[in-house]
Amino acid sequence: MEIITLSEQEVQSLRAETKGTAQRIHFNNAGASLPPDVVVETMVNYLNEEAIYGGYETEYKYREELENTYALIARMLNAGKNEVAIVENASTAWGIAFNGLDFKKGDEIITCEMEYVTNFIGFLNVKKTHGVEIRVIANDAQGNFPLQELEDAISPKTKLIAITQIPSTAGSVIPVAEIGKIARKYQILYLLDACQSIGQMPVDIKEINCDMLAVTGRKYLRAPRGTGFLYVRKEIQDKIKPIFIDSMGAPVVSLDDYQLRNDARRFELYEKNRALILGLGKAIEYALNIGMDRIWQRIQLLAGLMRQQLESIDGITVHDTGDQKCGNVTFSVDDIDSATIKNELAAKQINVSIGKAISTPIYMDKNHLSAVVRASVHYYNTEEEIKTMCDVLVSVMKQEV
Repeated sequence: MEIITLSEQEVQSLRAETKGTAQRIHFNNAGASLPPDVVVETMVNYLNEEAIYGGYETEYKYREELENTYALIARMLNAGKNEVAIVENASTAWGIAFNGLDFKKGDEIITCEMEYVTNFIGFLNVKKTHGVEIRVIANDAQGNFPLQELEDAISPKTKLIAITQIPSTAGSVIPVAEIGKIARKYQILYLLDACQSIGQMPVDIKEINCDMLAVTGRKYLRAPRGTGFLYVRKEIQDKIKPIFIDSMGAPVVSLDDYQLRNDARRFELYEKNRALILGLGKAIEYALNIGMDRIWQRIQLLAGLMRQQLESIDGITVHDTGDQKCGNVTFSVDDIDSATIKNELAAKQINVSIGKAISTPIYMDKNHLSAVVRASVHYYNTEEEIKTMCDVLVSVMKQEV
């Protein structure tokens, strides 16, 4: 099926619906995207109604819209609504899934060198407390994940394959669907961190074959901070022990027992910010209306142009490797530390972030990197903005000579 790319007119229309694009160049979408105006208005309107009518009363009024957020998440993932739990962020989602598993001494976790620090801390914790072993599959010389090495590493002790689809401090994409085929072949649980991928590329649960998936709202989904969700395949929900349980997760309670819900909302707690949930739903709806294939195509185009222009500047090194790359562009400037570059760009109203060694510890240590500049594009960015950033970088480099 041919994908019709976003036209220049559409891009300008989308920018007009995001007031932040008129104020600055935002290349920190891998940190937190600028939300569409309608997402902000949805949350503000809800909060104003809470202030007038009361929290519980407003929740009841918007009960159908709040429930629809689950349906929108399920639609985006090609999952069942009963497989979705709404939580505060990806780390919460990942922690609920990971820490709910029954690890025993001698179990093995297989992961990749791109794994995020919070997840790696989880691995180290079960290593210390349960005697679990961690096996890291390193990327090959071209920066690609070696699928055969993964399959060769599987043993009867392998309890879990845990993978981050797009890393925090690099622009590569891990082949998660191919990993899913291997996990399913050997009937091994598969936990995917899709924190950076949801919102910038299509993610189909049925194609990936993962059992659990953790997502945040604030990044490429353009949803508010403090939102996220967890997907848990219906068939394995009973294999995860809820860490905390209230009457949301266990609605049937007697004086000597309780009964968990029969869906993924058993992993939720009742009290959460309803305005943010509505904002999350509106952001997902906004992305679906554009089309995830079209968003992904636009992001790849802009990221490719950015890498090309950065690589043409003497003294700048682009660090992204691998056959498939995403909207996260990482680079460094000779003899100028990343914090200085970030600050100089910020002075010109250009937002980027710093990829720190701690964020992706295995990858950064392997490549002897202490920090990189991360410029992450979204569909509302433009080619002119990329040129402006590169011009500023050249100017900064001349000043520092």
